Amino acid sequence: MSRFWQHFVTNGGTDPVPADSGAPPDDAEALDAFSNAVVSVAEKLRPAVVNLRVGRRGRGGSGSGVLFAPDGFLLTNHHVVGRDDDVRVRLHDGTELPGRVVGNDPWTDLAVVRVEGDRFPHATLGDSAKLKVGQLAVAIGSPLGFESTVTAGVISALGRTLRSVSGHLVDNVIQTDAALNPGNSGGPLVDSRGRVVGINTAVIQPAQGICFAVPVNTAKTILPQLLKHGHVVRGYLGLHARQVPVAPDLRQRYALEQKSGVEIVMLEEDAPAQAGGLWIEDVVVGFAGRPVADVDDLHRLLTAHPVGIPAAVVVLREGRRLERTVVPAAYPDTVRT
Repeated sequence: MSRFWQHFVTNGGTDPVPADSGAPPDDAEALDAFSNAVVSVAEKLRPAVVNLRVGRRGRGGSGSGVLFAPDGFLLTNHHVVGRDDDVRVRLHDGTELPGRVVGNDPWTDLAVVRVEGDRFPHATLGDSAKLKVGQLAVAIGSPLGFESTVTAGVISALGRTLRSVSGHLVDNVIQTDAALNPGNSGGPLVDSRGRVVGINTAVIQPAQGICFAVPVNTAKTILPQLLKHGHVVRGYLGLHARQVPVAPDLRQRYALEQKSGVEIVMLEEDAPAQAGGLWIEDVVVGFAGRPVADVDDLHRLLTAHPVGIPAAVVVLREGRRLERTVVPAAYPDTVRT
């Protein structure tokens, strides 16, 4: 692992913000505050934004990425690179280099690619938890193959939920009206100080001005695992379930917040759910102290809960409220939760 990455893990992803390049005084006076901010961000970040071409001779598709380390690590979308071994990275100065997929996570639609070298221009990863609706948002990428394209807008909403290409939900997604098009995927969404706050991932078609980015804090959470393991280790219980309503009398009797729960319809043999005493037709209404109203709730809570650490699972069984202790195992690639 590089010295930069060790510094990143040790210091929680902080990195000094590069100094503003600024415009000449005369030009700055001629620009309004909004334009000046966008120009400053574009000048600072464009050198760190790359174009990605995947597959032999780029026939597999293209997208964008953003360098976040001087030794060639960059963030992009999983749906841009997948697990393809043939990735070409085109830098801002036109240099084209081979890239290697270091890790990817279909659940969050994020991936890390590395190009060999050092002293690459790179962006600072910001704090998406500090975003506010209405603040400036700048997107940089290669829409439709037009490299280093800059678009600007605002943060339209926070806390959205978006289903990734793998079918799993990504929480706290950022909504912006900064224009995104095919090819922007994997590029950075940036705040007014030039800090990456999201990785652009999706556009609602045919609507205009409804675009989404995975928050950078989600990326910072999984980056250590992507770099160490090449994937994210998540817990699984070994059950198949469906959302069902909870009867009003049971909700009142047990002071349940939600109107529904998750009914177990199948249990994997010798999996954690079965070993923990869960039964088919149990209705899961709580996991690790949090309410469970649907299957997506259970997925989210399992993602956040450490593998191998016991968790209390609250179920309704034949009208009774029961609590069982289950120890989530690592999620196998071929098994669905």
